[in-house]
Amino acid sequence: MLYRRVLIMLVSLVLLAGCKKKKKQVSLSGEDPVESGDFIAFFQPLSLPITFNDSVFLKKDKDSLRINYAIFTQFVPDSIIAKVFGKGIKPSLYPAGRVEVAKAETYLFAKAIAGDNKAMYVLAFDKDEKFITGIPLLWPPRNSTNTQSLGMDRKFALTRSVTKKNPDGSSSEGKDVYVLNADAKNFMLIMTDALDDRPTELVNPIDTLARKNKMSGDYTNGKWNIVSIRDGSRPDLLRFFIHIEKNNGECTGELRGEAKIRTSQFAEYRKDGDPCIMEFRFSSNSVTLKETGCGTYRSLRCLFDGKFPRKKEPNQPTPKKRTR
Repeated sequence: MLYRRVLIMLVSLVLLAGCKKKKKQVSLSGEDPVESGDFIAFFQPLSLPITFNDSVFLKKDKDSLRINYAIFTQFVPDSIIAKVFGKGIKPSLYPAGRVEVAKAETYLFAKAIAGDNKAMYVLAFDKDEKFITGIPLLWPPRNSTNTQSLGMDRKFALTRSVTKKNPDGSSSEGKDVYVLNADAKNFMLIMTDALDDRPTELVNPIDTLARKNKMSGDYTNGKWNIVSIRDGSRPDLLRFFIHIEKNNGECTGELRGEAKIRTSQFAEYRKDGDPCIMEFRFSSNSVTLKETGCGTYRSLRCLFDGKFPRKKEPNQPTPKKRTR
């Protein structure tokens, strides 16, 4: 009799322990409150090395995996999304996987889709499950024959690759390699291997945005050096895209963001957690850049500094008068 009671007690303890270990599956649909640990656990673990091709966007994700935008931005600043999609756009968001570094940071891979605009983000959280930084590293351009991929190796370095098909049937590949700088709260570009056969012209990712501000426009210094200025998300801001290529490709750099308008001829980019400060000084026909601490966005032996003449806007065709 005693043996039977002891056996029943042991079985009960095992079942109770099993119930405690079993955790309810968290939903990120927005119906239930979510903690940062739940948000991170929603992303399935991945084994390194991993590679995502741009075909990942062709796969239709289950509605049950969709992450509510309000839940996503509870843990990730919406400014991260706006870098690709623009302010006010709320793309559909889906988990693509999770990589954990023992006793250190966790990387989340998230897909964002809004119509034809698509991007994959890499999001970094510290060991206390607090957001560090995020970056879009896979965003296939529309109507392009180039293919892209995003990979992470066993040393947690991120590689964005672009492959271009050449007219003779050969292929050219370009690579950018990034690593997390947790102290600076950003992803550092540590290596760039440009495409051997570059496109005929530079693609400006903010080209279609509004340019009503008198300072908005394109400022160029050679074919591969551009400072593109567009209207910001507020009247006191300017959105910008800077791309430089100097010294036969030995110096490359790229920076995007929003600059605060300080005076009628001066704007400044500076952001909490980012050591980079960029000054924009405008004249009637040029902009002059002066940087401080922007080495994570360019090659080591060059600067963004320089004067860029304003590109003349093409004349708009005069509408023809209608005749009766």
